[in-house]
Amino acid sequence: MIKLIGVLVVAAGFALRFNTLLVVLAAGIATGLVAGMPFNDIMALFGKYFVENRYMTLVVVLMVPVIGLLERYGLQERAETLIRRAKAATAGRVVLLYTAVRQISISLGINLGGHAAAVRPLIAPMAEGAARARHGELSEQTVQDIRAHAAAAENIGNFFGEDIFIAVGAILLMKGFFDALKIEVSLWAMARWGIPTALVAFGVMAWRTRELDRRIARAAKPPGPKEGGA
Repeated sequence: MIKLIGVLVVAAGFALRFNTLLVVLAAGIATGLVAGMPFNDIMALFGKYFVENRYMTLVVVLMVPVIGLLERYGLQERAETLIRRAKAATAGRVVLLYTAVRQISISLGINLGGHAAAVRPLIAPMAEGAARARHGELSEQTVQDIRAHAAAAENIGNFFGEDIFIAVGAILLMKGFFDALKIEVSLWAMARWGIPTALVAFGVMAWRTRELDRRIARAAKPPGPKEGGA
């Protein structure tokens, strides 16, 4: 069980709000050391996998200036204008719809979306536009609340949806872990049992987005007249 110390390091690091990259790096080093690996071998593995996956990193790096250029020429404003025309749209419904699309697409092995590619330039502005169309100007706290839920939609949709697709890294990692412990579990069984978890996660997100709409409505509601004598 001590070989799972990396999980504890990650949990503690995130709870203390340390730098994410440093936390993951520390977790990898701690896991390697308790497994009996020399420190030099651990660092060699870091370098090996970085070089092997540098082209995947390059795609993300190149995506950032492209999205920035689109934003410069009004991508966010056009997304917000488009959603204002949908009278039934609310911030919560926009976020929940994206959660569903993200979950279904990733479960089929289609990687649509992402924080940089979809949440920041499209989903968050559309959710904010839907809220402004219904309630007028929003407070800074409400705007940040909407953006946080848009980011959560990406995380929840991606994390719980990918466990349904048998060729995704998470499923293969669990398969390798069980094989190392001589536990026979098929990929199809793990993917099948990922469906109830994904449905529960979506249900929780539906409740959260409903509460988001209620908070926005309460924050936008003007205070009633003060009571008192003449």
